[in-house]
Amino acid sequence: MTAQRILVIDDEAGVRDALKQVLAYEGHDVRVAGSGGEGLTVYPEFRPHLVFLDVKMAGLDGLDTLSRLRELDPAATVVMISGHGTIATAVEATQRGAFDFLEKPLDSDRLLVTVRNALNQVVLTHENQQFKLAADVAHAMVGTSAALRGVRALIDKVGPTPARVLITGENGSGKELVARAIHAASPKRQGPFIEVNCAAIPSELIESELFGHMKGSFTGAFADRPGKFELADGGTLFLDEIGDLSLSAQAKMLRALQEGEVTRVGGAKAMRVDVRVLAATNKDLEAEIAAGRFREDLLYRLNVVPIVVPPLRERPGDIPELVAHFASAIAAASGVPARLFEASAVERLQRRAWPGNVRELRNAVERLMILAAGKSVAASDVDRILGGGGDAAAPVSNADDPFSAPTFEAFKLEAERVFLEGKLRQHDWNVSETARVLDMPRSNLYKKIERYGLTREPS
Repeated sequence: MTAQRILVIDDEAGVRDALKQVLAYEGHDVRVAGSGGEGLTVYPEFRPHLVFLDVKMAGLDGLDTLSRLRELDPAATVVMISGHGTIATAVEATQRGAFDFLEKPLDSDRLLVTVRNALNQVVLTHENQQFKLAADVAHAMVGTSAALRGVRALIDKVGPTPARVLITGENGSGKELVARAIHAASPKRQGPFIEVNCAAIPSELIESELFGHMKGSFTGAFADRPGKFELADGGTLFLDEIGDLSLSAQAKMLRALQEGEVTRVGGAKAMRVDVRVLAATNKDLEAEIAAGRFREDLLYRLNVVPIVVPPLRERPGDIPELVAHFASAIAAASGVPARLFEASAVERLQRRAWPGNVRELRNAVERLMILAAGKSVAASDVDRILGGGGDAAAPVSNADDPFSAPTFEAFKLEAERVFLEGKLRQHDWNVSETARVLDMPRSNLYKKIERYGLTREPS
């Protein structure tokens, strides 16, 4: 194990010296303190990964020192040591946040096992914090525009309530981020956040996906399987692209929302679930109701509180923050060299239309970081790599001339984008039909549509 900082607080010089010798021999950086007060003084400056703390000391005793250490640093990892240990003392130390309790005289083998376990716990805690930080960064709502502040204000109001929310907005505008922010602000935030893309699941499988199935209920059902409602029990279920849900699934969804119960496909027993449902769509559900494709009573169940996510063209002032955020996240996650975006390049990006919204901007930032000629991204890189001029109505990419791509890899990406966009347009943006013609799984086509930020042109 690599060297870690360990602080020993004990009023017996012999114990301090013995512990320092053993721990230093293991390669750790060790400091000692002869009293609780001295330990509290050393702690903020030394920032130890682990503390050994004697229970019985003159003046400030070990239990009070432990409480003050935990006030200084709630994450402090402390092992209590005592020559007069009792069960009551050990229980009190644990209640005050001690990691472990050792009795004197200290056994070296037990000591080293405790050190290893405690430091492993420190590493795991740090890794969990890093993962949470990375997740927070990945799902952050970036921007300070008035439009986005309005969305945040609604999230703050509706988040702590059990109300269902219908999130509407264009493709790529950040509806999932709004759903995650509502979950994070809700009483169910410690529960799971389960997402279902209703458009990406074949209609014949959507009921099984949502409500689960029993073994033998249909061809391929080789075992009992819980649905997303069950998996989200105690948390939040986010139904993305709810407008693409089949009518039969809508009827079963309505019953689940009304009764708080679900029945697996092929099952007879209803199961109660405690789930907050959030839904999102880029469709006009009122028009879908008029066309007979969406149930009006289901809309009323889902649309208790509506939140409209503004498109990126309505908040161009957020683009500089978004560019910096994406550049940092991409460099950290994918190993792409970090590049500074020059002010002129950001200004060029602000003048573009972004029909694919935030998702398209992120893809553009990644493409610029990969293909830019210099150490920073300049305005000339934006014009060359993304194509088009600075006018907001200009096309976002050089779709008419993939042969202008600077590298073979860039050419392949641009050619695939142009090809898929042409095929989607040819089939009136019917994703299922386009995937069938291309002999491509529909889920793969959806991923590519998201990757390239492809959106249907306004009619």
